Amino acid sequence: MSERILVRGGHVLSLDPAVGDLPQGDVLVEDGVIRAIAPAIDLGGDASGTRVVDATSMIVMPGFVDTHRHTWQTAVRHFYADTDPLQYFAEMLGPVGAGYRPDDVYAGNLLGAVSAVDSGVTTLVDWSHVQNTPEHSDAAIAALADSGIRGVFAHGWPLAPEWTRDSALGHPEDIRRLRERYFASDDQLLTLAMAARGPEMARRDVWLGDLRLARELGIRTTVHVGAYAHNAHHRAVAQMRDAGVLGADMTFVHCCQSHDDEIEMIGEAGASVSLGVQCELNSPGMGDVPLDRLLAAGVRPSLSGDTETKCAGDMFTQMRVLLAYHRSWTGGGHSRTPAPAPLGTRDVLEFATLAGARAAGLDRRTGSLTPGKQADLILVRGSDLNLAPVSDPAGALVLAAHPGNVDTVLVGGRILKRDGKLVGLDVDRVRDLARVSQRRVLAAIEAGRR
Repeated sequence: MSERILVRGGHVLSLDPAVGDLPQGDVLVEDGVIRAIAPAIDLGGDASGTRVVDATSMIVMPGFVDTHRHTWQTAVRHFYADTDPLQYFAEMLGPVGAGYRPDDVYAGNLLGAVSAVDSGVTTLVDWSHVQNTPEHSDAAIAALADSGIRGVFAHGWPLAPEWTRDSALGHPEDIRRLRERYFASDDQLLTLAMAARGPEMARRDVWLGDLRLARELGIRTTVHVGAYAHNAHHRAVAQMRDAGVLGADMTFVHCCQSHDDEIEMIGEAGASVSLGVQCELNSPGMGDVPLDRLLAAGVRPSLSGDTETKCAGDMFTQMRVLLAYHRSWTGGGHSRTPAPAPLGTRDVLEFATLAGARAAGLDRRTGSLTPGKQADLILVRGSDLNLAPVSDPAGALVLAAHPGNVDTVLVGGRILKRDGKLVGLDVDRVRDLARVSQRRVLAAIEAGRR
């Protein structure tokens, strides 16, 4: 049972229209759940055993939700910063990734999840396409559990060409074992999804069978579509619509080169889209971030850190880059598809929180500060020099805040970060495991380039 916590005196941005904003407010957490939000909560004679967290001069808001992170790659952060994306694909999704050991996956997932928590991410969709053996999946899940984050383990495939080139292989059956062993209940901190290949990687009978399997298991599906120009001709979304399987339980990643009518199909189906904005802009060949087309079709996208091999993992970066990119087009008078209304900082905050929770299938449990939802919340210090004095909390968060401003993080009512420091974690061990794995992985890359 989680402790009783009263977050007192912060500027509350609930992201719930029914709750609204409180320039000064309290949030009461009991048994891991938000019980009350009010300008002032008086516990009266029932205050014993309550931990009071002073949120004076802080912004209290829902934790961020990252809907697409290849977390297993974290130990080789930024290695591909100045590299052609084709080299990243050829190595990390080729022989280097195929040579990953389970302990490499554990080290990458642990570092990625812990640093996500440190930056204010309370929910992470771990897009894991390194299922070389069942032990690789076990290691990834163990690391998510050890980090304390709310995680969605999106189970993918082994790194070998036969799984991604017009593949005749159905999704690995090990997903059934994982469902039974780790995810028997959906009412827990970690849940399961399928990282699917779709029409761009697998034959029609295969991707249809994969979708049937995911729905049989009662889990969501997340799939890359339309990332590069060579993906566009597959018309993956249209194929799914024509087959009658396009549904609200699906999240499409990137969609940069997806056709306009496919974007409309996603909106009509109530499906979600995840944008890895910084990585998309840092990857030559991906083209347009389709935000304007999504908004025109009524799709409110979620955000992701994608892969830290070539971008930052925090949501502050994704929000800032997305808003600047969008305004650089619309402000110049040459938007390709005009958005139905001007995009504001609060919209972008919603993309990084509530829209993310919807894409993860968790919006009934997280994504906003709402009584009855899980207590996944963060406190951001508005007194820090890069933010003070705060005049517009949403503007401050989107335009200027960074992970170093995150003072406190709660996941399910459990404090994972307080006073700017992670709690209950051996951070040195996290770094040491990552360093060992990094040396091994970089040695494999160097050997392959000789």
